Amino acid sequence: MGFVNNIGKYHLGKTIGEGTFAKVKLAVDSNNASYVAVKIIDKQMVVESNLKYQVVREIKTMKILNHPNIVRIHEVIGTKRKIYIVMEYVSGGQLSDKLSYSQKLKESEARKMFQQLIDAVDYCHNRGVFHRDLKPENLLLDSKGNMKVSDFGLSALRKHGDVLTTACGSPCYVAPEICAAEYTFPLWFTESQKKLISRILDPNPKRRITIAEMIEDEWFQTDYVPSFGYECDEKIYLDDVNAAFDVIEDDAAETKMPKPSSFINAFKLIAMSHDLDLSGLFQEQEDKKETTRLGSKHTVNETIKKIEAAALDLSLTVERMNNFRLKMHPKQKMTRCTRSCFDLSAEVIEVAPTNCVVEISKSAGELRLFSEFCKSLSTTLTEKSNTSFQVLDSEAPSIIDNNNQETIRSEKQIDREKNELGGYSSS
Repeated sequence: MGFVNNIGKYHLGKTIGEGTFAKVKLAVDSNNASYVAVKIIDKQMVVESNLKYQVVREIKTMKILNHPNIVRIHEVIGTKRKIYIVMEYVSGGQLSDKLSYSQKLKESEARKMFQQLIDAVDYCHNRGVFHRDLKPENLLLDSKGNMKVSDFGLSALRKHGDVLTTACGSPCYVAPEICAAEYTFPLWFTESQKKLISRILDPNPKRRITIAEMIEDEWFQTDYVPSFGYECDEKIYLDDVNAAFDVIEDDAAETKMPKPSSFINAFKLIAMSHDLDLSGLFQEQEDKKETTRLGSKHTVNETIKKIEAAALDLSLTVERMNNFRLKMHPKQKMTRCTRSCFDLSAEVIEVAPTNCVVEISKSAGELRLFSEFCKSLSTTLTEKSNTSFQVLDSEAPSIIDNNNQETIRSEKQIDREKNELGGYSSS
């Protein structure tokens, strides 16, 4: 397979799916020689079709999820004309393709796929994510026959207690209460299989079997090996997504490294003072988060290394969101039903070549761990420099959510896109 084009560290290869707004290419990560799938979106067509919010929502949803039976998103890269979504490559194709050439699956094989699907859906629901378009075309298989749920283009994020009312998805796979169609079973289905499927397709939601009840079903429990998702933060940073839409560099600069941030100006410095911050006059106060700022007499790179060292002292893992922002969280724990328990981030703002401001924010989790991290970092920042750290302030800025509307495409356009892209989402 020849690779002629590069985007960042990825060598782009052949096209494995194509739609109206996007195409999916097979690519190789030059750092580790692993295969990835890169979805290339025409930015202008997305913006002109008012689909920006839908693309951002799809990416945000995929970033929330970290489960072995859900396609993972690695990163988002933007140029002047294109958006590149780098995803996990699933080599086995769509489940619909397998069903088209197999008259029937072995019971053990079908049960394994069903178990993995239920585990993935259970994980999504416990994260507040609802796919709303599950069908064989959106279920991919890896080289070992394991199932991966893909295409979250119609998904919804629901808060606890809310009820979703929008009817969407593919006509043949809508909820039973919307399409209470008659159905028959193949002759080889056992009574236990018929009973389980009948309870799943019950048009009365109050009588319909729940996921918890499915998992306890005797047929489901046979050879059942649960697959668990990973705990991750509810707060998902979309810096790379927003930058992908806002970037103005020419296509010729696709492979260049990010440029350093500009120095902080006087107005930004004044705004860092809690007493002089006037944002509350103009922004709606929604969520509160603890924020502390520390002074650093080091370069940006040296400061980032000290942040990583302070996190290591508290057994926190560090994820770099971009060149100047990091996110810290406890080492991941596998669990079936998890919610965010800790959200800590640090951003380095360059004031002068050897002077920075470190802004540490906590919007979820224990105050004790936040305080310990700030203390550890302040100590680390003064090491080898014999200079005292400076706490600039502690404040609670607002968080603004501009995603107030949802764009829904026609069913005809959605189905055509998804089939063309081979299961890798259809934006």
